[in-house]
Amino acid sequence: MSNLVNQLPVEVVRWPLDAAAREACQRSGTLCLLLLERNVPAPVLTDLREDWVRAPVPHQDLAVRIAMLRARAARYAVPELDVAGILRFRTRSVVLSPTERALAAELLRRYRSLTSRENLLVCLPTKAGDTSNALHLHIMRLRRRIAPLGLVIKTLWNQGYQLGPAGS
Repeated sequence: MSNLVNQLPVEVVRWPLDAAAREACQRSGTLCLLLLERNVPAPVLTDLREDWVRAPVPHQDLAVRIAMLRARAARYAVPELDVAGILRFRTRSVVLSPTERALAAELLRRYRSLTSRENLLVCLPTKAGDTSNALHLHIMRLRRRIAPLGLVIKTLWNQGYQLGPAGS
């Protein structure tokens, strides 16, 4: 995970001089480190993707603050699935088939929690045959597809599945 964390872009924004850049970071979801001048009051932060440090700041302290901001943001990152079937997580993305997209959407509704087999079975194309085996096969394919994103699907035996970040 450390390689993915180090790839997250961080904007260093002078505050309050460049308030527009901070707003742009908030809109785009970009990590933002506010660089405050000496007498400027500290801003109230409501987003995990923001932090601040007071100028002047030694380069080493700035690097540590950026690393901590990246680590915090990575811990709370949530995958996003768009209508075209593109699943994005952190800095990577994959295109999903229609069945994979339906399964992923259901798993994302309960991200990091149990998704029952029954809820996932309704996502499968309706065809005659053993739906239990079909679900297992589709989950196996989805696992392979999302592994490069740093996501895993855990099996909770006789209950269902759980989508979450690798290593959790």
